[in-house]
Amino acid sequence: MTITGDIMEVPKSSSVNPAVELARILSAAAVVRRDEPLAKRTTLRVGGPADVYVEPANESDLAVTVEFCHARGLSFFVMGRGSNLLVRDGGFRGVVICLASQDFSRVEIEGERLRCGAGVKLKQVAVDAKRAGLAGVEFLEGIPGSVGGALRMNAGAMGGQMFDVIESVRVMDRAGQVRELTVAEIPVEYRCCPLLKDHIALGAVFRCRAATRAEVEQRMNTFSEKRWESQPSMPSAGCMFKNPATIPAGKLIEELGFKEKRVGGAMVSKEHGNFIVNTGNATAHDVLELAALIKARAWSERKIELQTEVEIVGVD
Repeated sequence: MTITGDIMEVPKSSSVNPAVELARILSAAAVVRRDEPLAKRTTLRVGGPADVYVEPANESDLAVTVEFCHARGLSFFVMGRGSNLLVRDGGFRGVVICLASQDFSRVEIEGERLRCGAGVKLKQVAVDAKRAGLAGVEFLEGIPGSVGGALRMNAGAMGGQMFDVIESVRVMDRAGQVRELTVAEIPVEYRCCPLLKDHIALGAVFRCRAATRAEVEQRMNTFSEKRWESQPSMPSAGCMFKNPATIPAGKLIEELGFKEKRVGGAMVSKEHGNFIVNTGNATAHDVLELAALIKARAWSERKIELQTEVEIVGVD
């Protein structure tokens, strides 16, 4: 779809606050807030506010929001459930868009396929598949994110990853145009889908296979037990670094002696070296400083260049 009309009448130099202007041009069901705290919306529980926070009610609202940002020269960022994300302490200068409305949170079962909106929680995908006697997405049960966010980073766990079980993805480009692409049309990398750096995932079709509910439940329980044995319960953003080719990042960090090392309120988890947890009063600066120390030692002692898996946004 292409949005025209009121949105094109908003000049870049408008002195009206963007939140006020967006609230005027979006549908009544959309949510628009100013200076919205983002720490409460991330699993790490750190970070400053967004200048503007928007929950579009539907795809038309989303297209209007994207065009508005373009017309006003505003940066925007689409966040999911706030996992795998670190917002800097100064917050985000621009518009944060969250696809949490009902329109983006539907799951439809079509035979052995699940059609899911970008806002659907991954746990819901796994649970709904189990109820329908469908296997293949059990590994999603323990990932604390949404379909859209998981597509963007090709999220994975327990030996599975998103694009192993995806058949097609519905996307919107920055001009508001919507397309449905097959998985063969979408290049993916380890923990990254380059297409979704400049497109917005609206939803996806998961390809499953028939199984008994008992079989699916057993696999989900096995994954859940393994996760709780090896991952921390304290707030975190998930794995901080991508795994290098030669050694898992968690094992490397443990060998470097960083387990339970702290900077302020940030600490390397005792359960898993690749998790930096918030012990209660961490700042984004604490987390980033601790991550920088780990990266520096990995290079100086092992000549391994660790790459951040967590997405970092905002200003100091």
